[in-house]
Amino acid sequence: MSHYCMSSKMSEDFIGDGDELRERRSDFDNSEDEKRRSKIGNIRKKAINASNKFTHSLKKRGKRKIDYRVCSVPIEDVRDEEEERAVGEFRRKLLERALLPPRHDDYHTMLRFLKARGFNIEKTIQMWEEMLEWRREYGTDSILEDFELEELEEVLQYYPQGYHGVDKEGRPLYIERLGKANPSKLMRVTTIDRYLKYHVQEFERALCEKFPACSIAAKSKVWSTTTILDVQGLVCLSKPFQTFAYEDSSYNFGSFLQTLHRMYIVNAGPGFKKMLWPAAQKFLDAKTIAKIQVTERAVRLTFILSF
Repeated sequence: MSHYCMSSKMSEDFIGDGDELRERRSDFDNSEDEKRRSKIGNIRKKAINASNKFTHSLKKRGKRKIDYRVCSVPIEDVRDEEEERAVGEFRRKLLERALLPPRHDDYHTMLRFLKARGFNIEKTIQMWEEMLEWRREYGTDSILEDFELEELEEVLQYYPQGYHGVDKEGRPLYIERLGKANPSKLMRVTTIDRYLKYHVQEFERALCEKFPACSIAAKSKVWSTTTILDVQGLVCLSKPFQTFAYEDSSYNFGSFLQTLHRMYIVNAGPGFKKMLWPAAQKFLDAKTIAKIQVTERAVRLTFILSF
């Protein structure tokens, strides 16, 4: 298992019929090389003919389609015109105040912050400043190079989690098996601080590596994830996990907010829905709660998978 990939076995346990998925993956793997070879030629032709400048074309309902190239691959990005104007104004003010490092000069990053503050420019600037200060203090800009969780193999053993392909729209699919977690054993092999740092590192990896790679593969802008949280067997939320949930929610809000597209909580028993879920909502804002779907049983989730 890689540092941020989940095995097929983990997902098969609760997503659906294992034989069906294995058969579909086999067909997918056998044809993937052939498909990739046939697409490479088309990609090269499109890249040669594409302009280095942005190509704009107006669409209905005030949407604007932005076509640009990443690694010679055309990427489509549909934007709302009003949001685009707000981002432009926000960007100008950040530049005026020397608050826009090159690594954060990104349309969707600025849009995420604007949405979090209801497009109030001054409140968004304040939040942006707090984010930059937190990143400096936490060392987030260099966390991919500076931090390594040597105990990762043991951590994943006691808290199974990781990425598993993409959904149908090309977003990274992240799976956590909270019901299989063993908090006491987890805290014997790591600390809350180190685990939080690993979590921040994985968020940063998604922003810097996974989203760009998924955008190239999907040929459209990808800036959010789909998450599956399996809570089968979860009886209560232990003290370490309560602390982690609180700290993690503050980190996500401060730097990685609005990157969740949809979360599916599966195998949620009556106890979870009556006690744990209401308690968990205290750590979440209304917009995030609206993105979460809770189901009581293991359901087929192949409708969100890309294969």
